[in-house]
Amino acid sequence: MSNKTYQKKHELWLSTLFASFAINDEAIKSRLYDFSQIAFRHMKWLGSAILENAETYNYDRDMVLLKRESNFAILQALADEINAIQEHYPQTILGERMKTDDSYLLQYISELLADKSHDAEVTAFNMARKWEDLDQTQIDALTLFLFEESYKEYELILVYAYMQARTENILHFNVFQDLVDESHFHLKSFGNMMARLGILALPRELHAMTYVVQDLDQFVKDGIAEEEAAKEMCKELSDSIKDEKLSKFFDFINYQESYHIELMKKLL
Repeated sequence: MSNKTYQKKHELWLSTLFASFAINDEAIKSRLYDFSQIAFRHMKWLGSAILENAETYNYDRDMVLLKRESNFAILQALADEINAIQEHYPQTILGERMKTDDSYLLQYISELLADKSHDAEVTAFNMARKWEDLDQTQIDALTLFLFEESYKEYELILVYAYMQARTENILHFNVFQDLVDESHFHLKSFGNMMARLGILALPRELHAMTYVVQDLDQFVKDGIAEEEAAKEMCKELSDSIKDEKLSKFFDFINYQESYHIELMKKLL
């Protein structure tokens, strides 16, 4: 089992996740998101198996998010990627689990592809940048926020997962799990909003210095400062956007960030 397998799984998690953001059909979107969460669990288990083997893994990626214009184009590309990863899986119980999960996802995709009513235009990449009652200044502010915060949530998911895999402290393990789960929800929310604006894009790749943490105390203090900055951005956005539903959503995210700070203080 190697870092190459881990990298391929990392890429498949992102491909499945961003397919769920890109497709407008709510039933397909929801199902693909569930499968992306399964792929993320595969990453967690693979990472543990690699560490148990006295090896390590990283978050290097070698992928681009192609701007496909139909559901079927996205689904076919996803099926091709799932088929290609099979040869990388180890001949182990974990490898078998990943293969059977993947074969069920392939079955679901093949059912969708067999029925033309599931095909539709994909608008997630059209750069329209329109949102009901928002003017251009508000859309610019929202765009900047979504690009910055989607990267931050992606980064936090991976950093906390990396640290969780390496701790034997049960309190730390549980706090990391809570923070990973919360960041998944935020990334999902922001990814779907980016798709709605037509600006869906992958977050940039993480540098190893981001997640190989030497000083936990300093890392947590920096993380608290980052959450405080995110809270401020949420508040500014909520105040500047003249859309009641959106404003309430950003207030909601803001209050969640407050609790994240309390969770992080437990680590100290």
